[in-house]
Amino acid sequence: MCLAVPMQIRDLEMPLATVEVAGVSRQVNVELVDQPKIGDYVVVHAGYAIEKLTEEEALETLDLLRQVAELGDDEPPPTPGIQSGDMS
Repeated sequence: MCLAVPMQIRDLEMPLATVEVAGVSRQVNVELVDQPKIGDYVVVHAGYAIEKLTEEEALETLDLLRQVAELGDDEPPPTPGIQSGDMS
């Protein structure tokens, strides 16, 4: 499964930018984004910024990702072919 993550541009030296989310920094290519600037939020996938987001969109998406991660902490993922409680 692939996942694109909203990250904020912290440093910019075209065509590369240092982006950050939750204390994690990465260097990504920003050539696909129109006029990137420090402080912009971008969607990052496979080492490329692929789209700009508003701050509101980015924070909402990050909150949803956090909620999904918290759901996974409650119980292990299901094993294919075995339903919950079926250990025969």
